[in-house]
Amino acid sequence: MLGQHALAAFAICVLAAVAASGMACSLLHRRHLRRMHAGDAGPPTVARMLTGYATGFLLILGMASLFAVIGQRIGPGTQMGLADQALAEAIGQSTPDAALRAFRLLTHLGDPLFLAVLGAVVAMVLWRRAERLLAAGWIISLAGNALLNPMLKQVFERSRPLHDPALSPIAGYSFPSGHTSGATVAYGMLLYVALRLLPLRWHAAAAMAAVALVLTIACSRVFLQVHFASDVAAGLLSGLSWLGVCIASLEFARQRRVPYSNVH
Repeated sequence: MLGQHALAAFAICVLAAVAASGMACSLLHRRHLRRMHAGDAGPPTVARMLTGYATGFLLILGMASLFAVIGQRIGPGTQMGLADQALAEAIGQSTPDAALRAFRLLTHLGDPLFLAVLGAVVAMVLWRRAERLLAAGWIISLAGNALLNPMLKQVFERSRPLHDPALSPIAGYSFPSGHTSGATVAYGMLLYVALRLLPLRWHAAAAMAAVALVLTIACSRVFLQVHFASDVAAGLLSGLSWLGVCIASLEFARQRRVPYSNVH
């Protein structure tokens, strides 16, 4: 049933996630304005900062645990493996050619070469703006994921689903999806950079754009049948885990480098 209505499900999920991210940024913006009017525009206390890091650690631990669960259940004869195959076949039979051509174009936004060029451009811009810490964190995040994903693929050695090579000529192992994890890290970090550098009025738009890009690239891999759905779910989890580590590390370094009295 899901495979027959995959395009509708994709559209609903993306719209819901984009709307939720925009609303979250708007709520945070209003909270920030209320704090400023109340005279509480200062940085968080040490206790609040530690609470934030503890929460982030638990989220990363949860995502890593889910990744491990998926990794244990993707064998050919398992329930998840059979569900993956059934979904891939249903999507292949029900997705119009026009939609497949659109996904074929959009999926290139997660190509390693495209992300490498994006990484170099953003790093140069940050360096010229004297944002040395952000530039270093940006480079490490992309390079780290570029090393992590192939290592995970070698561990699981899962074959890709049968697909039309004319739509997406690709080889190599399937689990987890490299395009998905790469897009999650790259556009997630780009959102973090935007939240750090852009005025508050642009935050909601940046969050909505980042969420739409990541989900579209992730789902394109399933529609093009170069990945199973569980590959994409694992790619999201591994990407979010590494993204969380990178952002937490940057925030810790920023708090240590800048005295509380000078943080705005």
